[in-house]
Amino acid sequence: RPRGGDSLAPVLARVFGDGERVAVRAFDGTVLGDPEGSPRIEVRSPLALSYLLSAPGELGLARAYVTGHLDVAGDLHDVLAEVLDLVDGLDTAAKLAVLTELGPRYLRPVAVPPEEAPGRIRRGLRGLRHSRSRDSTAISRHYDVSNRFYELVLGPSMAYTCACFPSGEASLEQAQFHKFDLACRKLGLRPGMRLLDVGCGWGGMVAHAAEHYGVEALGVTLSREQADWGREHLRARGLDGRARVVHGDYRDVAESGFDAVASIGLTEHIGARNLPAYFRFLAARLRAGGRLLNHCITRPTTRDPHRTGPFIDRYVFPDGELEGVGTLVSAMQDHGFEVRHEENLREHYARTLAAWCANLAEHWTEAVAEAGVRRARVWALYMAASQLSFERRGIELHQVLGVKTDSSGSSGMPLRPDWGV
Repeated sequence: RPRGGDSLAPVLARVFGDGERVAVRAFDGTVLGDPEGSPRIEVRSPLALSYLLSAPGELGLARAYVTGHLDVAGDLHDVLAEVLDLVDGLDTAAKLAVLTELGPRYLRPVAVPPEEAPGRIRRGLRGLRHSRSRDSTAISRHYDVSNRFYELVLGPSMAYTCACFPSGEASLEQAQFHKFDLACRKLGLRPGMRLLDVGCGWGGMVAHAAEHYGVEALGVTLSREQADWGREHLRARGLDGRARVVHGDYRDVAESGFDAVASIGLTEHIGARNLPAYFRFLAARLRAGGRLLNHCITRPTTRDPHRTGPFIDRYVFPDGELEGVGTLVSAMQDHGFEVRHEENLREHYARTLAAWCANLAEHWTEAVAEAGVRRARVWALYMAASQLSFERRGIELHQVLGVKTDSSGSSGMPLRPDWGV
């Protein structure tokens, strides 16, 4: 039962009930449920409510959490799941009542955290959406945080894309190895072939393909930090003679005649309007019979909006866009590719994110020292929220395999898939 302060208890009880599902403790002494229980929300100052009221929804919640005025005890993923269920269960009248009761006391302008990128309109003054300069700025903002920070979160594989778990007992590292190996097998890689990896990150796919499949691999990334780390990693593994990671825009790759192209986690940064040009460009880099594997996050339907919500757009992936897999397949087949295979790895990404969240929690002190507490809180919030979204089919992860047929229509593909699972 609510007890303590007179001001917040009624309104918090309207949202959280008696605190049995999620306990609440507020700065004014209000307590719902077990004050030491878990999961628990901590409303640490009036600024938490001001953030929530000045930007209702996910952006206000993010600002309050990132700044530490709102905190949680227990697993952040579990807290988010309970809170979303409780808020979604409120009818319109209840939501209006909450705003009315809190508004007069806490509705005031508050400073935006410095970790937040400008809104889309202000970014538009600095360049067109998905122009080369604006894409470079967006990628740098997310990926050039700290290579050490990413090592702590991602683990030794340094793979920042959905893993593929061969079994429920597989570790994250085993699943990332399996993901890269599955991609190589889908692409039909063999010794002596040439692979182009666009948006190559820290070079995990490039290194795997060169070491285990004997190919000559070129990876391209817009992140200078990733390129520097990738080149050093290739040298350490003795692969720099067969594999390269370069800092640059994939659109500047002039080489052609590649046997295969891997695009693992890049399409989210392309933009729906640019998909035709994107797939035409990749087709032009391939020889006849060459394959493309496009691996990316997607919307569950083609009717969903492409643009991401305000939290992801301002704190995580500025200018990111997600399309339904049907949109991607249509763009591929209309601009140079015959689509041969598709699969959804949605549950795998939920598992991947859970492992990343566990890594961040385990190495929290060092991660904070490396990137700052607010940046660490951004990553904790976005990964936990993304895990929940994959679990609930708010988003999906699809691999689509296409081939560039020759002039006679020959694909060079096997009669049945030969890459296993």
